[in-house]
Amino acid sequence: MAEAPEPAAGRATMGLAAWLAQAGPIPLDARLEVAAGELHALIGPSGSGKTTLLRALAGLYRPRAGTITCAGETWFDAARGCDLSPQRRRVGLVFQHYALFPHLSAADNVAAALGHLPRQARGAEARALLAQLGLADLAERLPATLSGGERQRVAVARALARNPALLLLDEPFAALDARTRRHLRQELAALRRRLSIPIVLVTHDLEEAAALADRMTVLERGRTLQTGTPAAIMTRPASHAVARVVDLQNLFEGETLGVSETPPETLISWHGETIRAAGALPFPPGTAIAWTVPPAAITLHAGPGPDGAGPKGAINVIAGRIGEVAVLPGIARIVFLAGDGAAAFVFPRPPPGAGPPLPRPGEVASIAFAPEAVHVMPLIGRLETIAV
Repeated sequence: MAEAPEPAAGRATMGLAAWLAQAGPIPLDARLEVAAGELHALIGPSGSGKTTLLRALAGLYRPRAGTITCAGETWFDAARGCDLSPQRRRVGLVFQHYALFPHLSAADNVAAALGHLPRQARGAEARALLAQLGLADLAERLPATLSGGERQRVAVARALARNPALLLLDEPFAALDARTRRHLRQELAALRRRLSIPIVLVTHDLEEAAALADRMTVLERGRTLQTGTPAAIMTRPASHAVARVVDLQNLFEGETLGVSETPPETLISWHGETIRAAGALPFPPGTAIAWTVPPAAITLHAGPGPDGAGPKGAINVIAGRIGEVAVLPGIARIVFLAGDGAAAFVFPRPPPGAGPPLPRPGEVASIAFAPEAVHVMPLIGRLETIAV
């Protein structure tokens, strides 16, 4: 396993740092660093270890090796036999299905987490927390009489009642309708600006992670594959494995041919085509690699181009035909079938009436994209932590 990356310059030292490992029964090989005030998303397919990692941070699961430190305090150190109980870790945890006590009012659910306060002070504090989340008028209501969004806000108020050093959110919006999800995302974005603690969000929703998170970590089979900003991971994944996890479009496999000299470009053999990627990349000739090009970087041209070679002066020109053309709200989605149709590119175009006429399925066409738009990565997923 690679060494954990050093904290970035200026990063708060009172955040969260965790290294957790075990061979089984649930594989773990994960590192996580979250600064105070940072919202960090964990993403990955089902079974990738997201919830297991969250439970380990909360003290609900004990891995066989590793350390967890938060706010300058060691919560877990397997080598030293240190394992603080969940009650001593000052963790606020919001579950996907809220886990509210059905027989208690909203205020009493929040008050149940205020055991560190004198009994006579708990009711007023619970109501104050509910008021912060816009629930002052619902304090005496039972959970069954609240909407999904209202129950979720009660769960957040209860998590904050412990004055946590760390806030953990386990798929907090998954059970809600799209409108309520959007509204609560906005509330979470506003809430995190008022908090100075690390927040870890588990989500399957890449759009949600990109909208809310400062950084995110990609997990697969309990391993940390890459950590970085959402923009970096979505546009420059560290490996084919990361690209698959984030469901990157226009992801292909190829083999390196070598490097051209002027300008320096890495040459890739792909379905009988030579793809050019900017720069002399560190892949020897004959290396199996993966490559991708962003949909927005692809231009479409009618016909195969002059002499059947594509638009004059263009680089990375590929002839083929139009596959599917789907008109979606505000945009058209075009599928281009390259060569014999064995590979397909997907890219957007303006909707009908907002630009040139859309092509028709079956039409001969060509696409082009610049070498600078081509991102090349190892075909086999890296197992170590990669900071971006």
